Formats: sequence, structure tokens, C-alpha cells
Amino acid sequence: MANFELIEAESRSRAGKGVARATRRAGKVPAVIYGAKQESTLIALDPRVVMRELKRGGWRSRLYEIEVEGVKSRALMRDVQFHPVTDAPEHVDFQRLASGERVRVAVAVVFLNETTSPGIKRGGVLNVVRHTVEVACDPDNIPEKFEADLGGLDINENIRWHNLAGVGDARPVILDRDFVIATIAPPTISAEALAEDAAAAAAAAAAAATKGKGGKAAPKAAAAPAAPAKKK
Repeated sequence: MANFELIEAESRSRAGKGVARATRRAGKVPAVIYGAKQESTLIALDPRVVMRELKRGGWRSRLYEIEVEGVKSRALMRDVQFHPVTDAPEHVDFQRLASGERVRVAVAVVFLNETTSPGIKRGGVLNVVRHTVEVACDPDNIPEKFEADLGGLDINENIRWHNLAGVGDARPVILDRDFVIATIAPPTISAEALAEDAAAAAAAAAAAATKGKGGKAAPKAAAAPAAPAKKK
């Protein structure tokens, strides 16, 4: 089961633009927790906490437990509004999670046994198509990660959805195909390397041609005799 990170928040009694501006003047970021067929909860957050989560990346799929006056709500951070000039966060939307009510969330894919993959040993390159997979699942059973075992993969072979471990009862959002997660691509040769190989081949061919003529370079054409100087 995935871990929930605790965020402490203050309660806000009213909604509205004027109240939100007052919250910002007080040094807080207004926010709301909605969903799960419950009345929305208005809260205020420490801006340092919001910036910390945004800088970590992946905040849309991180699981939070928000504590307001001793009451905890599990939620996902769904949207953040920013100031058009300063880029400071101005409002945060959280979606409340409820047991038995499936929610869409992106789960990270972790790749295992890359060093033992036969394809990679032969010079193949791991081409990751999806670093995360969006799934629908119960909040009580959100996977912390999916695992992709590369240990038996050769060149041109791939990992698909059905190959992932740790799926549990999660259902992918893409339902019409067994989509690819990653492939082992053939070795790639850069254009620079190809040019070097072509130059080396041309030089070898020229050397062979010279050797076939007795190992001596063709004599240079004799210079034409200089025209006699005109008498004055």
C-alpha cells in the first residue's frame, strides 16, 4: 500500500475572493478539499509547504493526509493556481479520497535487473515508453509502485502492462490494448561514427590501390619548361 504524507493546515470559515485575498495577506495559501460526496473543506496552507511539494515534482500523484483541527482527510493535490507575475502559488485544489470509490492516479514504474538483461548486455538500449502508468484503484489499495523485470529481455523485446508486478486490483485507464511500458532497442550508431567509418574505409581503399601499383605512388607530371625571356 502507498504511503500518505501528512500536511497540517488551518481551517477557513468562508469562501470568496475577498476572503482568499485576506488569507494571502496573512501569509497563507488558500486551498479546498472537495469530493467523496462530502461538503468541501476550506483550508489555509503554509506557502513553504506548498513550494516544497511543487519542487519535488510528481505532486499530482502524491498521496496526502491533510490534518485540520485534529481531523485528517486523505487527498490528492489536483491543481495549483499561480500568480501571473510572481509565480507564487495562490490556490490549491485537493480531491478527497474515500474507501470504495475508485480514483485515478499515476503510479511510477521501477525497472529491475537491467544489468542482467541479455539484450542490454549485447549493446541494446532501454527505451522507456512510460515512466508512470495512470490507473483507477481504491484509495485503500493504491500501489506504491509497479515493477518491470528486464532480466529476461533480449533486443526488440518489450515489457507490457500484463508484465508489471504489484498491480493488485488497479485497472489501467487505457483499456483497448496491452500497451508497451519499455522496449530493448537495437544498438544505435551516431552519424559521426558512420562518417568516421566511411573515411577509414576510403583511406584503406586508397592504400590498397597504391599498393597494387608496386607500392609506389604515381609519378608526378613533369613541369612544363619555362618560356624563354623576350629580348628588349
